Amino acid sequence: MKSIKITLFAVTALISSAFTILSSTNWIVKEDAYKVTFKGPKAEGIFKGLKATIVFDETNLEKSKFLASIDVNTINTGNGMKNKHAKSEDALNAKQFPNIVFESTSIVKKGNGYEAIGKLTIKGVARDMLLPFTFENKGNEGVFNGNFYVFSKDFNIKRTGTPEKVEINLMIPVKK
Repeated sequence: MKSIKITLFAVTALISSAFTILSSTNWIVKEDAYKVTFKGPKAEGIFKGLKATIVFDETNLEKSKFLASIDVNTINTGNGMKNKHAKSEDALNAKQFPNIVFESTSIVKKGNGYEAIGKLTIKGVARDMLLPFTFENKGNEGVFNGNFYVFSKDFNIKRTGTPEKVEINLMIPVKK
C-alpha cells in the first residue's frame, strides 16, 4: 500500500510539473516596433539589434526568464563622431565586445510591476542588476516597459566625455 501511495504521488508530481512547464509563455519581440533608448548628460540615442528569448508568465514567475542582447555597433546618437567615440576601445569597445547582454536569474512581482534580477554584461564586465519593468498583457500580444540606470565606471568605460550615469528606457512590444 505504501509503495502504491509513493508511486501515485510521484506520477502526480510529474504530471503537475509537465503542465507547469507547458504554461510558460514564449514571447517574440516585434522587430520593427521596439525601442531601446539611452540618455545622459551630453549624450542620448538609441540601440537597434535587439535579440531576445523571453519566457514570461505572470502566473508562473518561477519559470519566467529573459535573455537579451543588443548589438553595440547599432548605437545611434544622431552624431557620427559620437557614435564612433561610443564604439571606441575606451568606451564600449564594440570591436572586442560587440554585444551588451542581460540574463535574468529570477523574476519577482514588485508593486504594480516586476523586477528581473540577473547579470548585465557590458564590455566584458558582468554586474548584478535589478531591472524593474511592467508588462501590459493584451492576450496574444503584450508590451514590456522598463527603465534603469547604468554607471559607466562599473563597466570600465573610461572615455572622456562619457556620461557617468546613463538612463536606459525599454519599450518592447511582443507577440506569442
